[in-house]
Amino acid sequence: MSEVRRSAPALEIRGLDVYYGHSHALQGVHLTLDAGVFSVVGRNGMGKTTLCKAIMGLVRASSGSMRVRGQDITALSPARIARLGLGYVPQGRRLWRSLSVAEHLQLAAGIRTGPWTIDRIYETFPRLAERKNHGAAQLSGGEQQMLAISRALLTNPHLLIMDEPTEGLAPVIVTQVEEMLVQLGEDGDISVLVIEQNIGVATAVSRNVAVMVNGRINRVIDSARLSADRDLQQRLLGVGLHAEIELDAEIRPEGTETRGAPQPARAKGPVRVYISNPALPNRWSQPAPIARIEAAARMLSAGVARIEEAPRQRRELSAAQTSGPPVVLVAGTLDTKGTELRFIRDIIAASGLRTRLVDVSTSGKLSTCDVSAQEIALNHARGGSAVFGTDRGAAVTAMAEAFVYWVRRQRNVAGIISAGGSGGASLVAPGMRSLPVGVPKLIISSVASGDVGPYVGPADITMMYSVVDVQGLNSISRAVLGNGANALVGMVKARLDERATKERNAGITLPAIGITMFGVTTPAVQKIAADLREEFECLVFHATGVGGRSMEKLIESGQMAAVIDLTTTEVCDLMMGGVFPATDDRFGAVIRTRVPYVGSTGALDMVNFGAPDTIPERYRQRKFHVHNPQVTLMRTTPEENERMGRWIGERLNQMDGPVRFVLPEGAVSALDAPGQAFWDPEADAALFRALERTLRQTGDRQLIRVNKNINEPEFASTVVNAFRSMLGRAGGRRRVAR
Repeated sequence: MSEVRRSAPALEIRGLDVYYGHSHALQGVHLTLDAGVFSVVGRNGMGKTTLCKAIMGLVRASSGSMRVRGQDITALSPARIARLGLGYVPQGRRLWRSLSVAEHLQLAAGIRTGPWTIDRIYETFPRLAERKNHGAAQLSGGEQQMLAISRALLTNPHLLIMDEPTEGLAPVIVTQVEEMLVQLGEDGDISVLVIEQNIGVATAVSRNVAVMVNGRINRVIDSARLSADRDLQQRLLGVGLHAEIELDAEIRPEGTETRGAPQPARAKGPVRVYISNPALPNRWSQPAPIARIEAAARMLSAGVARIEEAPRQRRELSAAQTSGPPVVLVAGTLDTKGTELRFIRDIIAASGLRTRLVDVSTSGKLSTCDVSAQEIALNHARGGSAVFGTDRGAAVTAMAEAFVYWVRRQRNVAGIISAGGSGGASLVAPGMRSLPVGVPKLIISSVASGDVGPYVGPADITMMYSVVDVQGLNSISRAVLGNGANALVGMVKARLDERATKERNAGITLPAIGITMFGVTTPAVQKIAADLREEFECLVFHATGVGGRSMEKLIESGQMAAVIDLTTTEVCDLMMGGVFPATDDRFGAVIRTRVPYVGSTGALDMVNFGAPDTIPERYRQRKFHVHNPQVTLMRTTPEENERMGRWIGERLNQMDGPVRFVLPEGAVSALDAPGQAFWDPEADAALFRALERTLRQTGDRQLIRVNKNINEPEFASTVVNAFRSMLGRAGGRRRVAR
C-alpha cells in the first residue's frame, strides 16, 4: 500500500451542498471513507443518489469540497474524475440496450490499466461469459447488474460508487452481490461506497453505516447495532414523519450541539403533512411552486402517523428469524409428509429448543408452517416460476437449489432434520450439505438402507432407515421418528454445550490444518503431523475422492487455518476415470477462501480401479499393481502426467493466497522407487516439467524442488519448513482482515 493511501482517506466530503433549482438536495454533508466498504442508507428522496452524482461530477456542488485520496475533485468533469480512478454503478444499471455484453466490456476496458481484465471478469461472473454475445436487453435483471458492476470494475478504480446495487434482484443474486462486496473489501485494492435501502446487505458488507435523512448525514452507526435494533431501523428508515426522527446523544453528527436549546417536543395534536412532489416527478421536472405544495398538504392526527403494532411485530419476527438464538430446522414436503414432520417438530420443541417448520414441496399447495414453499422458491434465480412448473424433475431440482440459497442466508441454524422418501431426501440433502461440518443433520428415509452416497456426499449427514414408509403415523413410525427427533435433540444440545465450553477456553484450542494422505504417502504424512502436532490440530483425509471433498468443505466452512495437500492422487482418477475421483472443483475451496496452501504430487503415479475384471478395456495392456482383491492400481504414463501437471498448475495460478508446491524429484509414492512396480523417472519428469511451465511463480506462489522421495524424512522436513515460514506471514494478514 502506498504512502498516499495510508495518509489520505479514499473519500473525504466536507460541507457539501447541492441544489436543484430552489430545492436544497444535499445540506452540508460530511462523510469520510478511509478504506474498505462503507454503506449509506436512507429512505427514498433523502439525497442518496444525488450524493453519488455529485461525487461523479454529474451534478455541480454549490459549496463544500470532495477529495479522493487527497486530490480535490469538486470542480472536475465526470471524464476527469473517472480517469482519476472512480468507478460508478448507477441506480437502474444504465446499460446500452443495443450493445452486447462483450461490447460493453470492451468499451470500459481501455480507460485505466490494472488487475481487472475482461478475462478476470468472465472468471468472476461465468454467466456473463456464457451470455457475452447477447444484447443488454436480453439479459435478466441479475445479469444486467453483473454487467453494470463489471463495466465499473474494468475501469480499475481506486474508489467504486454503487447506487442501489441490489435493487429489484432475486434473493440469490442479492447474495452473490453481497459476497462480491465483502470480497472487494477484504482484498483492499478498491474502496467501495455502497448506497443501499436493503438493511441486511448494508450492514453485512460494512462495519459502520451512515444514515441519510433530508439531505444530511444524520448519524454514523455500528452495523451490528443497526442490524439488531428494529426500533432504531423503524425510526430512521421506516414509514413515518421525518420530524419524528431523533438523535441519540452518543451518536450525534459532527457539529451538532448536545447542550443548550431544548429539543422541540413531539406534536401531540393534529400534524400538517407536506408532500414536496404532489405530482410524480421525472428528470425534466421543475421544482413545485410553494403554493401548490401548500394546497396539497393535509392534516393528520398524531395517532394516524404511527405504525400499527401487529404489523410491526410481524416485521420484527421476520428479521429475527435469520439471527438470534439457535434454531432447529424441520424441513420437508408438508403437502405429503406434514403429519410426520409436525410430529418431529413437537418432540424437538418439547425439549426446549426453538424450531422452524420449513416447507420445500413443489405442488404449490399452501401449508401451515413457519417458512412457506413460496418463500423458499423466491431464492431461486428465476423465482417461483422455476419451482412450481409441470415438470416434476425440474421442479425438484429448482426447489433444492432455492433451499440451498435460503439455508446459506440463515445465521442461527443449530441443527436440521427431515423425513420422507427419495424425493424428499433429494430436496433437503443439498441444503444440509451447504451447512458447516458439525451442525447436526439427520434424514429419516426409506432409502437410508441403500446407497446413500448421493445424498450424504462429503458432508456429515446422518441417515436413519424408516423401516416402514414415511406415510402416516403408526406404532413403528412413531418409534422411529421419535428416536430420530430425540437423537437430533441430543446432538444439538451437546454441540451447544461444547460451544459454550470452547468459548470459556478460547485460548486453549489449536488451529486446525488439513493433510491429504494415501497408503503410499503414509510415512510422509506421519512425519509432518508429528512435527506440527504441538502447534496445530492435524486432520488427515484419505484421498479417496470423498476425502478430498470433505477437506474442502471444511475449508469452505472456515474451519481450516491452512492445508498441506500432500496427496493429490484424486486428480488421476478424475482425468483417467478411476474409482476415487475428485470433482472438477478440486482446489476450488482454496481458491475461493485463499487459505495458505502447501501442495505436492503425492500418488500422482497411479489410477485406482476395482478388482482386475473391472478395469476398462482401453487400459488392458497397461502396467498394473494389485493392491488387494478389491483395488487394482494402474501406472500413469508421461502423456497423462503432462496433462495432470497442466491441469493442477492452472488451478494453482488461480490461488490468490500464499502457495508453496513441493516436487519430490526422487519419487512421488512408495511404489515409485527403484525396484518398485511403478518406478518410471520419465513419467515423473513429464509431470514436473508441465507443472514448472504452467505455474506462474510470484512472491506468494512458489515451486520448490527437492531431490528426495516423497516418503524420506528430508522431504517431510522441507514441507514443514515451507509451511511454517509461509503461515507466519499469512496468519498475520488473516488476523488483520478479520
